[in-house]
Amino acid sequence: MPELPEVEALTAFLSERLSGREIARVQPVAISALKTYDPPVTALEGRVVGLVSRHGKFLDIEAGGLHLVVHLSRAGWLRWKDHLPEEPPRPSAKNPLALRVRLAGEAGDGFDLTEAGTKKGLAVYVVQDAGQVPGVARLGPDPLDPAFTREDFAALLQGERRRLKGVLRDQSVLAGVGNAYSDEVLHAARMSPYKLASSLTEDETARLYEALGSTLREAVERSRGLAAGELKAEKKLGLRVHGRTGQPCPVCGDTVREVSFADSSLQYCPTCQTGGKPLADRRLSRLLK
Repeated sequence: MPELPEVEALTAFLSERLSGREIARVQPVAISALKTYDPPVTALEGRVVGLVSRHGKFLDIEAGGLHLVVHLSRAGWLRWKDHLPEEPPRPSAKNPLALRVRLAGEAGDGFDLTEAGTKKGLAVYVVQDAGQVPGVARLGPDPLDPAFTREDFAALLQGERRRLKGVLRDQSVLAGVGNAYSDEVLHAARMSPYKLASSLTEDETARLYEALGSTLREAVERSRGLAAGELKAEKKLGLRVHGRTGQPCPVCGDTVREVSFADSSLQYCPTCQTGGKPLADRRLSRLLK
């Protein structure tokens, strides 16, 4: 799933290519991706793109007073095309295309929104204000906002009886951090994903705050200037523990372990994060009985 660093890079990529350009056509293909109907997506046609911005994991393209807001979800992606086909796209069970946006001009450039797999989560909204999108309205503070201080972070954790992994992923607590970067932040902070958020000392809170900022900033820097099609590969290369089950930890050399859940998993290093003790994986335990 694209998270804060990838969406930040997409924002910069699109800003260079969309700002000041007129939208010629908007062609929806997967109706399930459209979460609003008034105004229709075709209302964007003929409008000039202004600001491209990000709200957590949401991409926001403003054009003539309307906002095209996109959440790529788990398997969605944006694919830039220098030359889009002239023939209109058609729905197909084998076609991952969900929406096509063509810009005015002889080049016929623009982008496709695609989504692989059978479980659909890609969401497209056309609204007059991004705050009208429920997911945007409930977002917590952005961890890369210069105004987000260590004191602000400590206040979010006070009285929080959940495990750190769940707190970091909760978009109403922090905007933009998902499954992958929560693993990376906790590894950088040398903390167990099962540690209760409310149990952190002042020093531990400071350490986690610094790891949160540095991990996300480093990921943004690695992605800066990359084309949209290169961002997924860069994200995977930059991860230290997430998605690297069974591989050696790049810090201590211990084997990266995994805990599986119903629809996701987390990865961690026992030596760096849990005092050398493996975390209980109930799914695996059931298989061994």
